[in-house]
Amino acid sequence: MTTAVDRPRRLLPRWRDYGRPRELVVRYLLLLFVLGITVGPLVWQLLASLKSTSEDVFGANASLLPHHPTLRAYRQVFDQVPVATYIRNSAIVVILSIASQLVFSTMAGYMLSKPGWKGRKAVWVVLVASMMFPFESIMVSLFLSIRDLGLVDNLAGVWLPGFVGAINVLLMRGAFLAVPREIEDSAMLDGAGEWQRFRYLYLPSAWGAIMVVTINTFISAWDDFLWPLIVLRSESHMTLTLGLSRLQSSSFGYDQRVVMAGSVISVIPVLVLFVITQRWFYKGVSSGAVKL
Repeated sequence: MTTAVDRPRRLLPRWRDYGRPRELVVRYLLLLFVLGITVGPLVWQLLASLKSTSEDVFGANASLLPHHPTLRAYRQVFDQVPVATYIRNSAIVVILSIASQLVFSTMAGYMLSKPGWKGRKAVWVVLVASMMFPFESIMVSLFLSIRDLGLVDNLAGVWLPGFVGAINVLLMRGAFLAVPREIEDSAMLDGAGEWQRFRYLYLPSAWGAIMVVTINTFISAWDDFLWPLIVLRSESHMTLTLGLSRLQSSSFGYDQRVVMAGSVISVIPVLVLFVITQRWFYKGVSSGAVKL
């Protein structure tokens, strides 16, 4: 007689494990709909940037696929504007933003997760309240402060207002609060100091939150357009998103294909970052283990 132990384990899941066939159809249709909304515009921009001058981008005669694919639009982007300079400036702002966000948000989140010190609740209230005000409401006063510091038309003026974000501080605080108090007490009994507990106990446990802060900071700093438009003046200091907007000016002869090519170029670093970090990002979010 064959027992349950002797039966071979089923390695491959059956279709009914995922639900009824009707539920599967609805689920995949919803996924395809969301995929079309999110990825569709990017795919359309890519296909439009590959069209030749004889093909229409808009209108009744426009087709989705290019009949004569060409990289002419991308060559024109590099010929018309200094893309390498724009990328360098954006990279400087992104690196400074990520470094400051990680340093200050982790330390501030760690302090807010520690009970017992005066003013903790007041700082918490101020951080939460600051998230209620849109950037446009403080934009003028922020620009006046940057002007008084002499940072107009300077990359430091682009980076400084976003050197730390309240949402990242609260995110790190929540990650640090998930660390069991008993483990920290055990580390204190073993002689671990404040810095050692922060470095070897809290930071490894918040790896998922750190990856979220890094990716969000990269995207927001790389795609920022409004604030660089206000602060920067000279072309040598422009970031990529701001510099590529010059492709729509009449001085270059407005070409829709060139604008689409510039948009694709600006999105490539974000896609590369996602491909590189997605494995670590999801693994860090899903793993809640505390490493000592």
